[in-house]
Amino acid sequence: MTGRSFDFETELDEMHRAVLSVLPEKLLDLTDISATREGIEELFSQMPAFEQPANISIEEMHIPGLNGDPDVRVKVYKPTSLPPEAPGILWIHGGGMVLGTADWDDDVCTPMAQEHQCVVVSVDYRLAPEDPCPAQLHDCYASLKWFSENASSLGVSSERIAIGGASAGGGLAAGTALMARDNGGPNVIFQLLVFPMLDHRNETPSSFGTSDTRVWNRQANIAAWEAYLGGADVSLYASPSIASDLSGLPPAYINVGTLDIFVDEDIEYAQRLSQAGVPVELHVYPGAFHGSNGFVAESPLSMRWAADQTAALEAALNSEN
Repeated sequence: MTGRSFDFETELDEMHRAVLSVLPEKLLDLTDISATREGIEELFSQMPAFEQPANISIEEMHIPGLNGDPDVRVKVYKPTSLPPEAPGILWIHGGGMVLGTADWDDDVCTPMAQEHQCVVVSVDYRLAPEDPCPAQLHDCYASLKWFSENASSLGVSSERIAIGGASAGGGLAAGTALMARDNGGPNVIFQLLVFPMLDHRNETPSSFGTSDTRVWNRQANIAAWEAYLGGADVSLYASPSIASDLSGLPPAYINVGTLDIFVDEDIEYAQRLSQAGVPVELHVYPGAFHGSNGFVAESPLSMRWAADQTAALEAALNSEN
């Protein structure tokens, strides 16, 4: 299949181009995953420290792993004045299955808990290559089961739990939703899939979009999938794009930029969900690159992205259906 090459110089607006220009040149060069982790931690250490608001509690917990797996670390974000039978969101961080922790997303999960008056449980799943697939999926599914089984003590209705994540976390959210469907639960009311990493094959035109190591790029994606799959057979839960049957899944919201190597696989997944009778809303933002909604958060494009996403999540969490 013919690839498409992104031209960041001409396709980005001035604000996005300025932010991209100051990102470290090899930020997402996965030739050495350990070195990449160190570089990202160094970048994060230079950013302003996260300030926890007084009206949100953040608790770290360790919950039982799936079928004897190691315990899973989760972070629970909870408004101090939570309404009864509140909704819940299981959130899964990004990082290509090989990078990151739940701590990365304090500034994502806290406002979600505030804005939607819900409990957010963020999963600190094991990383590849140290722990290849299905470790990540098992940790996410175990967290979903724990969330549902302990909903009452957390102040949440077990019938109002959504699942979501960004990038690898979006792929894991999609895979976990498939596992929940095929295992008879837990019940999931909504999937929030933010530029999800869904397809291990790397064959779409946009998957050839860039080799620029300042952003998520083709070489990094191939290396991440190899580390994640570890040479094992690929399941539909690991690579949701290969699932032949997408019926019976919860409604989905998918958002992605036109300059993201995942744009084609995300559009295709949305189309296939719709064809399978699953309600789906798809937003494709012109001139957004992978993660630019966070990197360039103050741009008009990113603010529109955030407003759209917040409105969709609010509607899903408070749906009467």
